Amino acid sequence: MDDVALAARGLCAGYGDEDVLHDVSIAVPRGAIVAVIGPNGSGKSTLLKTIYGLVRARRGEAVLYDRRGKAHDLTALRPNQISALGMNLVPQLANVFPEMSVLENLEIGSALNKVRFAQHLDRVLTTFPALRTMLRRRAATLSGGQRQMLGLARALMSGPTLLILDEPSAGLAPAVVEEVFAKIKAINAEGVSILMIEQKARQCLAMADYAYVLEQGRNRLEGPGSTLLADPDVVRLYLGARRTAAQRNP
Repeated sequence: MDDVALAARGLCAGYGDEDVLHDVSIAVPRGAIVAVIGPNGSGKSTLLKTIYGLVRARRGEAVLYDRRGKAHDLTALRPNQISALGMNLVPQLANVFPEMSVLENLEIGSALNKVRFAQHLDRVLTTFPALRTMLRRRAATLSGGQRQMLGLARALMSGPTLLILDEPSAGLAPAVVEEVFAKIKAINAEGVSILMIEQKARQCLAMADYAYVLEQGRNRLEGPGSTLLADPDVVRLYLGARRTAAQRNP
């Protein structure tokens, strides 16, 4: 399928005896940013973990289409095997190796020979120029925003076709959030498809080409990000109405 990077169909998954996902289906068009939003406990993180092989699907399938359009069933694969096919996950936490240097983190993200590694490194550092001056620093010394940038950069080092992002703005200051979102847009502009969940749902929908709303582990709504952002029901149920100046200053 030339127009689809990832398709999940009828996914059921959970922990212990409890299902968290109930027949969830999503698709990521090639070159698109797709967002998944919903209240806490709706199954967003479980969905990403199931697609990436960290949680086993009990039913359904997740299929990755490579650059040639060949389909790869992910449901029986381990995360390292999925990464080798061209899809990487940037988790919300533990997305860098703190005791290693920035350069060592980037090296771990790559399985390339020295020549191709140098080429990829230069390209990634062009997207994240601030990291050029930090290559010898331990990742543990970086700020939260810098670590998030390093996590994104490390995930790009293998040249993936699709990135899965789990709450990329979590714990970051507003100014840093804007920078992270700008980097995500820049990565997407280079042709990398993006599937993301994000606590800042308004900003996430504003940048998403398409979006899904999960509720209690089920598909609830879907549509273009801008359409959902303007939907009164989505605003009321999932985004929260913004207070007017009069409401803030009675």
